[in-house]
Amino acid sequence: MNNTPELPAIHAAKRVIGVAIDALTTRMNDISPDFQMAVDTIVNSDGRLIVMGVGKSGHIARKLAATFASTGTPALFVHPTEAMHGDLGMIAASDTVLAISQSGESDELRVLLPVIRNRAKAIIALTGGMMSTLAKASNVTISTSINKEACPHNLAPTTSTTVALAMGDALAIAVMEARGFSREEYAAVHPAGSLGRRLVMTVHDLMRTGTEIAILPGTSTLGDAIAMITKARSGLACVINEMGTLIGVLTDGDIRRAFLTFGPNAWSEAIQEMMTTHPATISGNPLAYDTLVAFERGVTRIGDIPVLDDHAKPIGVLALKDLVTNGIIPHE
Repeated sequence: MNNTPELPAIHAAKRVIGVAIDALTTRMNDISPDFQMAVDTIVNSDGRLIVMGVGKSGHIARKLAATFASTGTPALFVHPTEAMHGDLGMIAASDTVLAISQSGESDELRVLLPVIRNRAKAIIALTGGMMSTLAKASNVTISTSINKEACPHNLAPTTSTTVALAMGDALAIAVMEARGFSREEYAAVHPAGSLGRRLVMTVHDLMRTGTEIAILPGTSTLGDAIAMITKARSGLACVINEMGTLIGVLTDGDIRRAFLTFGPNAWSEAIQEMMTTHPATISGNPLAYDTLVAFERGVTRIGDIPVLDDHAKPIGVLALKDLVTNGIIPHE
């Protein structure tokens, strides 16, 4: 048994995470029908979602506005202080306001609430103060109440911001699902970076074709196959029958085993005698990322996969290293 005392920082980390887990579990088990009302309010709105908050709640509000915007709900962050100096003009009569305040008594929000009620279609509150000014002024209130902050002085917003973020994310995803926001729509607003490429680029976009693939009839010799593979700089050769249909592949492993089996005569042997039959292949034009998942699940143990047309004829080869090069697999 290890009696070594736990390091203070590790003990603190476990305590903070434990407090957050307890608070999140409580909130998860106490989600009320008001949550559904909030979702319905946002989904049925003709306008945008205006997210507001001050201090640490303001940081959470900025993040949530970005999350809503990227998942199908037009949203923007408006800082309450700036709103008092003209940015209220950003809020239209068709907009819904999502106001975040743990106490529900933030001075900046309290001053604005009467004006917001007159300008916006509805106010949704994320607050721990269920009897607060914010809660009373809102059309719908979602509780983010906690028993204590993880801060040892119970002062610094820690657990409260974690709960607010989690509840806000839950609201965003519930709205996304209610809207039926598809993966294709998600891709349309994420065109850049590895995430966008994963959602947009297909096998046909990335596969090697033409002189970059080796396609040979099964009667070809190993010597011919090695020459073509080398010229194409490919990891395998696609082996076809007289109809042009794929009947197997010739990999580096097949070549090594051929020399062990046939010795020096392997050079002149037909590749159909040494090829891998029934290899993994790709049909149609799926997303390249979905094919990556197949790689990772062990559908194939080789770095290249033949791509076939509707008649099982090879039209290209998808190379694992090309998934890396094109950002489908993020670089380390």
